[in-house]
Amino acid sequence: MIGELLSGMAHSSGPGFVGVSLIFIYMAWIITIGIIRVREAMSEDHH
Repeated sequence: MIGELLSGMAHSSGPGFVGVSLIFIYMAWIITIGIIRVREAMSEDHH
């Protein structure tokens, strides 16, 4: 999936390049927020 995005990005126009870049930024944001939430949940005191 990521390989296809990179391949398409290499052959795309300017707006396509920007769009694929934004997709990667969005995916990184989702993963980062997920990791932060999991760490917060694990550090909470469960009684």
